[in-house]
Amino acid sequence: MTELNLKMTELSPFDAFESVDSRYIESLNVRLEHYRHKKTGAEHFHLASDLDENVFMVSLRTMPQDSSGVAHILEHTALCGSQKYPVRDPFFMMTRRSLNTFMNAMTSSDWTAYPFASENSKDYENLLSVYLDAVFFSRLDKLDFLQEGHRLEFEDMSDPRTPLQYKGVVFNEMKGAMSSPVSHLYQVFKSHMFPSNTYHYNSGGDPEHIPDLTYEQLKTFYTTHYHPSNATFFTFGNRPAADIQARIETLALDRFEPLNHKLSVPLEKRFNRKLRVEDAYPSEGDVADKTFLSLGWLLGESTDLFAQLEAHLLSDLLLDNSASPLRHALETSGLGTNPSPLCGLEDSNREMMFMCGIEGSNGDQADAFEALVIQTLTDIAEQGVSQDDVDAMLHQLELSQREITGDGQPYGLQLIFSVTGAATHGGSVMESLDIDKALAQLRIASAQPGYISDLIHRLLLDNSHSVRLIMRPDPLYSDRQAANERARLDAIQAQLSDAEAQAIVDASLALKARQEQDDDSEILPKVTLSDVKPAVKRQTPVQERPMIQYAAGTNGLVYQQWYWPIPDLTDAERRLLPLYTALLPELGAGKLDYLATQQRQAAKTGNVNLYSLYKPEIGDVDAINGYLVFTGKALERNAGDLSQIMKSHWLEARFDERTRIADYLSLMSSRRVQGITGGGHGLAMQAASACHSLGNSLTYDATGLPAIRRLQNWVSDWKADPALLEVWLEQLIALHHKFQAQPAHGLLVGEAPRLAGLEQDLLSHGIELGAENHSKRQQIGQSSDRQIVWSTETQVNFCSAAYKTVSASHPDSAALTVLGGVLRNNYLHRTIREQGGAYGGGASHDNSNGVFRFYSYRDPRLEETLQDFSGSLDWLSSGQLTDAQVEESVLGVMGSLDRPGSPAGEAKGAYQNRLFNRTDAFRETYRERLLAVDKKQIQSVAERYLGAENRSQAVVTDLKNAEKLADAGFDWQKI
Repeated sequence: MTELNLKMTELSPFDAFESVDSRYIESLNVRLEHYRHKKTGAEHFHLASDLDENVFMVSLRTMPQDSSGVAHILEHTALCGSQKYPVRDPFFMMTRRSLNTFMNAMTSSDWTAYPFASENSKDYENLLSVYLDAVFFSRLDKLDFLQEGHRLEFEDMSDPRTPLQYKGVVFNEMKGAMSSPVSHLYQVFKSHMFPSNTYHYNSGGDPEHIPDLTYEQLKTFYTTHYHPSNATFFTFGNRPAADIQARIETLALDRFEPLNHKLSVPLEKRFNRKLRVEDAYPSEGDVADKTFLSLGWLLGESTDLFAQLEAHLLSDLLLDNSASPLRHALETSGLGTNPSPLCGLEDSNREMMFMCGIEGSNGDQADAFEALVIQTLTDIAEQGVSQDDVDAMLHQLELSQREITGDGQPYGLQLIFSVTGAATHGGSVMESLDIDKALAQLRIASAQPGYISDLIHRLLLDNSHSVRLIMRPDPLYSDRQAANERARLDAIQAQLSDAEAQAIVDASLALKARQEQDDDSEILPKVTLSDVKPAVKRQTPVQERPMIQYAAGTNGLVYQQWYWPIPDLTDAERRLLPLYTALLPELGAGKLDYLATQQRQAAKTGNVNLYSLYKPEIGDVDAINGYLVFTGKALERNAGDLSQIMKSHWLEARFDERTRIADYLSLMSSRRVQGITGGGHGLAMQAASACHSLGNSLTYDATGLPAIRRLQNWVSDWKADPALLEVWLEQLIALHHKFQAQPAHGLLVGEAPRLAGLEQDLLSHGIELGAENHSKRQQIGQSSDRQIVWSTETQVNFCSAAYKTVSASHPDSAALTVLGGVLRNNYLHRTIREQGGAYGGGASHDNSNGVFRFYSYRDPRLEETLQDFSGSLDWLSSGQLTDAQVEESVLGVMGSLDRPGSPAGEAKGAYQNRLFNRTDAFRETYRERLLAVDKKQIQSVAERYLGAENRSQAVVTDLKNAEKLADAGFDWQKI
């Protein structure tokens, strides 16, 4: 589809649909088309694009009126079998019968969505059929509700004399989610801000209320919410809208009559006075300096685009970076350790919410905190802000509108998510996507005298719908929570008749039998290996000197990277490296302090970041090479400024800003601790893998759980003795000088016609760049821990086991990569997730470092999961593996390999492949080996590498479980 086609506005919908509107959006190079289904009123928004990755999403308004998690549990249960596809788990079965670039489902506070993406036309048709049947014709089997939501089950499922337990995937998922103090804080704050509508409740489900949900309530919610009249369809890509509409009509819509009601979220009743409340969250150990203090206001409707942009502008002006006046006041107040993670604008609900706060405080500081915020806002309103600061934030809005993303999830899906709120709440999807006109209006308005002052008064100071929350740590919270759950279960068990107890046993055994049955997967559509792209995607530079240049469709942005080979480092220097890379872009440069430097960055760049990049050689996992990478992006007109800013950071970093450094490292430490329960499986895999490869040993020690604890201790020591920070900084400065002595080379990514001019602009303002330099082999120590447990504040577990394997160039590497999918698809998913109740579990092969890893995520079990890892290998050796199961795993691997990224991301990835000798020839050979993997190879590599003598294990859990594992011989470490 050409740009000329995209600019055409005449629409030709399928007969069952009527066209409403269309608009070409130049800044995104898409045509947004709006259609409506004539009979049911279902809306269809199609983003016509010339990209091959086609995206589909159906979104339904789901507004629960309690915290039982009904919408979330329904999202899970709907995917467990439908009329056309009456198998136990069509969603997960399709993940291995597809070349999808994205498959998921998610529950928000007021909508539930089912998106997928694929570049393969046949695959798109297959997924469309399965998704539509799952959403609109789900079977909702009661056993699936018991598996995905919650159920009562005896500890020994066949013995009613053993203690009763709650089980369920969502039940355990939300226990894990609510282990995070930040998640707890957000839910409590939102419940007070919205006392009377759906946002008052936890849409994911509160574990204390999830057991209240009945199967009949779930079915009723499905009937009233999962209907085309309550649905919005979103599509993106180069498939014509009419073709997609024809399929949607045939597969689903022609079987429905319109609903006689329309679901919507009512506006919250406005407060007449500020609400001041206190609550608690679970915390272990010392409770001093662990209180969260938060202040927030309810703003206007998110569907008012101009009001939303105003709110974003004000939020960014106040909180975007350390130079922003409110964030600066919070960072330097001394009332807490750091600004709260919940600082900024929440615009995903019908009515927006602005929040600010501090963490690491105490309850008796609440009045001082509130006075600080009000006085800061009052001062800003009286004194105003500079037009340069306003222009910098408007620049950030423009850049985010223009940038083509897609490295984390499909670009088309990101555009769809940006307008889902408008579609849900009856706003203008057209205006929400095409914001250039509103941005222009905002530029004019924001230049008027007193504009920002008026915003501060109107949205904040004169707004009585405000909540102040004191969230105190409570060391007994978790114990009481567990005791209450135990008491509730004991009371239920005490009241059970023999028949009721037997019914629980029967249901448990029936669910177990259902989980173990082999469904006929051939009911489901699939692609085959013949549908896989025949070759790897190739991308080569258009010029090598003085900067290596890659051409990409960047929509007016330029991307620059500078590379330095990492020299020989001591262990102490390697431990400093992640902190050095995080700090450098956050400091002042030259004559500018960090506040002025951050203002300059915001005005002229998207961002600048520094990071280290290590990879083993393809033939030797112990030969580690590495580069320090300084990266930045900007609009083309600011290319020279980007280079100047990066040069200033590199040559004139302000390591004399001691207070800034201490504050930033304290914030970094806090965020890393808070992130443990969100990424515990990755941290556990790091720990389990560290004894098997030097690369994993390096990342574990420098960025994993030891690094999190080390930074915690350093921050504590510096507070007790500031002189220790001076000694530490001397080491950091020495490391910086060590890197400055290395030769650098540069990478440039941009639009082809502009590359030459951009290069000249960048070079004239940047550092001296030379030819590509190759890194030295790194001398790294090896971890020796083979059984380790880390304890932290969590209600769920994260388990891992790992085995040493081979390098990427070894002929067995491809089979080991396919083995991960084989074990996950055919054993681990059933035992760990469906039967065990964990939110996720599986296996994968790290072919770069030569390590095979098992993992579980938000897992209620521990020893049993470790046994399941080994059980999967027993299953494999039993001879049950089929050729079809191997092919399904190969398809999954190929889908991951061929997943598209952003244009700039693909160019940078292509260059880094070259830098680390992942040549097109190597990748082609590896691809051919993957496609040739057979059942015999799978069994052979499992026997050769995954023996018990080669196994290591790691667990992230709570104190009680850690103590048990320590008694069993695990090395116990604490966060």
